[in-house]
Amino acid sequence: MARLLVVQNGSGGGPGRFGDWLAAGGVSLDVVHAYAGAPLPGRLEHDGVMVLGGGYLPDDDLRAPWLAPTRALVTEALERRAPVFGICLGGQLLAQVAGGTVRGAHGEPEFGSTPLGLRPEAGGDPLFRDLPERVTAVEHHVDAVTALPPDAAWLMESERCPYQAFRVGDRAWGVQFHPEAGADRVRSWRPERIRALGLDHAELVRRAERDEAAAEPVWREVARRFASVVVS
Repeated sequence: MARLLVVQNGSGGGPGRFGDWLAAGGVSLDVVHAYAGAPLPGRLEHDGVMVLGGGYLPDDDLRAPWLAPTRALVTEALERRAPVFGICLGGQLLAQVAGGTVRGAHGEPEFGSTPLGLRPEAGGDPLFRDLPERVTAVEHHVDAVTALPPDAAWLMESERCPYQAFRVGDRAWGVQFHPEAGADRVRSWRPERIRALGLDHAELVRRAERDEAAAEPVWREVARRFASVVVS
């Protein structure tokens, strides 16, 4: 099987259902719990790399010292044209490494099931082509990409956060949303923290449960397509 290095940046941020879908597509996941001190390889010895979400900026090296070697691995993957998939923090890290800009606590935060729009540039993309023009995904972020890398393909957007999905080169993708998370992830959020943000936890759960039946097959297909890229 093809092997994918997965960098986990928080205890509650595993690969989830996206990992299951990748495994079904013939990809073996080597998950490194970097947040817990597990060491990252000095060189990329896998067929690709996936960087998951977490409560840090991509260069927050004082609080998260493993981000520096993670950036080095993503840089190496881009140089080698090895497949990359970055989720939330991982997508921001890909954008920054490739020459884009990320800002902390920028714009309006997004939490829960969020409507996304497919952009015309996605028409020829290996992962996002022919997806529904409107689909939802779970969001959980206050930081955001504010400028894409030069020559990046802008694939998806939302009302509050324009850069929801993009591609660097022909084999590296970053997303601001969480395709690995469904309604169960939203249910696990602490209600008191959600209330502190001025949001209704029960309403976020209700919307995620309502949207899941239509959204899940879309992100399963994206995972299947990414697995095909890794295997090829």
